[in-house]
Amino acid sequence: MVFREAITYFLDELLHVSKVHDAAQNGLQVEGRQMVKKIAFGVSASEQLFLAAAKAQADMVIVHHGLFWNEGIRVTGPMKKRLTPLFAADISLLAYHLPLDKHPVHGNNARLLHAIGAKNLAPFGAYKGELIGFSGKLPRPQPVREIAAKLEAFCGAPSLALFNFGNEKVDSVAAVSGGGGEFMAEAVAASTGLFITGEAPEPAQEYCRESGLNYLALGHYNSEKAGVQSLQELLKKKFAVETVFIDCPNRF
Repeated sequence: MVFREAITYFLDELLHVSKVHDAAQNGLQVEGRQMVKKIAFGVSASEQLFLAAAKAQADMVIVHHGLFWNEGIRVTGPMKKRLTPLFAADISLLAYHLPLDKHPVHGNNARLLHAIGAKNLAPFGAYKGELIGFSGKLPRPQPVREIAAKLEAFCGAPSLALFNFGNEKVDSVAAVSGGGGEFMAEAVAASTGLFITGEAPEPAQEYCRESGLNYLALGHYNSEKAGVQSLQELLKKKFAVETVFIDCPNRF
């Protein structure tokens, strides 16, 4: 077993939480029992996730999308319903949003690009002063549809959309997971062969057609599994705790 504070401190330092400007409240969001034997990991905080974590007898839950953001907190209605399982089981909740998107090793975007063999990763995608994504190069030009199939297998789910309006084979890629559609223009400006994200906003299809951009939308949820799963493997080894990834499927 390990102290809750040891895990929290380690992750806050690893992910440089104090240096990242974010609308999310990163780090410990709900304080549960002090000693941690088992940690549950998930993408998004929800009642379904918390009930499953309690059933699995987890002492802590770590997610990418937490409960609390910069706006004021009101524990009423659905928020009270979500929190009830945590309080009932005395489970801690930790959440890491942009710090987990942008981490060069354990981050969502780095993991997506490593999954397809991209090298020479460089920061990409400026969001309110934070570079949250990565670009990279493939060892050789690869068919866009083959890359898409690899990422679907890696994420464990079919993609939402593939706009194949660029070259059939590409060797340059960029990724901004989740709601990264706003970075289409940056991808075009950088002559990116394939832009990878989670969502496909309504203007994306015709923008990609008109600009000759290949665009892959994996789903917001599915494009952001990799970061928490990487933390799961890391904490399992470092602290010798039991871990479980709880998938609450959401194709969007």
